[in-house]
Amino acid sequence: FDCAKTRHRPGQGATANKEQHNKTHQSMSAAMIKLLGPKLQSSNGDVDTGDALKGKKVGLYFSAHWCPPCRGFTPKLAEIYKGLRAAGKEFEIVFVSSDRDDAAFSEYFAEQPWLALPFVNRDAKNKLSKQFKVNGIPSLVILDEDGQTITKDGRSVVMEDPQGTNFPWKPPTLWEALGEELLDFEGEAKEVTELCAESEVLALYFSAHWCPPCRGFTPKFCATYEKVRAAGKKLSVVFVSSDKTNEQFREYFGEMPRSWLAIPSGDKRKGQLSKLFEVEGIPMLVLLDAKTGKVINSNARGAVSADPEGANFPWVPPAVQDLSEPEGINEVPSLCVMLDGCTPETRAGVMVWLTPLAEEIKAAGEELIVFAANSSEGPVPQVRKLLALGEPSSEPQLALLDIPDDGGYYKAEGAVTAEAVRAFVAAYKEGGKLTRLQLEK
Repeated sequence: FDCAKTRHRPGQGATANKEQHNKTHQSMSAAMIKLLGPKLQSSNGDVDTGDALKGKKVGLYFSAHWCPPCRGFTPKLAEIYKGLRAAGKEFEIVFVSSDRDDAAFSEYFAEQPWLALPFVNRDAKNKLSKQFKVNGIPSLVILDEDGQTITKDGRSVVMEDPQGTNFPWKPPTLWEALGEELLDFEGEAKEVTELCAESEVLALYFSAHWCPPCRGFTPKFCATYEKVRAAGKKLSVVFVSSDKTNEQFREYFGEMPRSWLAIPSGDKRKGQLSKLFEVEGIPMLVLLDAKTGKVINSNARGAVSADPEGANFPWVPPAVQDLSEPEGINEVPSLCVMLDGCTPETRAGVMVWLTPLAEEIKAAGEELIVFAANSSEGPVPQVRKLLALGEPSSEPQLALLDIPDDGGYYKAEGAVTAEAVRAFVAAYKEGGKLTRLQLEK
């Protein structure tokens, strides 16, 4: 070992650090340029995206002049923005317009103190809306320097914290949101660490006494829970209450197994967990690995309802889900392989190659659910009608339903094979390669 060969020359470390710093900034700039394009618009003309956003947290502000809530929120956001900038926060906002024409965009942007995506760049606007699931405006999505999402709920967080005390408003982790203690049946505290140590699966059950679907599902879930526990499975449940009063919470919690724990009504953790798991309606059942916090099933209500004996615990969603029970189809882009008119032999043959393909998609973390329609039960006929696929065919049919993208969908032509499905999904992900069709509203 020759120490002389490893000795640094004066200034060598500083030069290396500077080069690494520049590479990091170039990487950050590249991410934002890829997302927004090379140029943004300011009140004084075009600016380079990389230079304008370098080292900053960025708020994508989806808004439009024709939208009354937008016109109400924009001046409030402008005041908050100016205050944050004056306080030295590294923060920029980019207006992503949903205005109907360039004149309306220009008039509205003239009132705003930040940057904008050029109105002519409609393709980028549409991709951003789709990527961040913007289903209504105004919407403010906060990104880090690499273009990664910090929070999609920027509108709420800036109004709750206009001084930027918690800037850049990074949401709490699961463990931070759960806190240190939960409430048991007797009103005593139990530590979260103790609960997780004795559990394999942790269920967060978002529910409320005033909700009729909740009151229908709760006794069924309780019965299945008891069967799972009796079989020796280590399942623990945390009731996350949306009850309006403590009396309603206590009454409802009293109907549940005494081994369940709870986050009572009015506890701020309910809101944090609801945001973390994007709870938009109740009842909702989220299943987690109790040791790692990894999501096993983001909405297991349907799986539990279909398996009252708990035979399929912990209800890991299959790679290919059944379109007759299309859990998640309203929230996530969904690949639909229509086999409802095919022979049992054809259906079995398709599943041979579709299952490993769907497992690849799932393992890669793609935001895409793979459904197969093996019968005409449930909503399958309605999905077929929505996708304008006609009557069930003896040959497999392929379509992609993207309800989060304002009801968009895509249809594949030709034989449905593994190679065809791969190419179809790749073209969808690339954007602009497939003909986008629109569901009737």
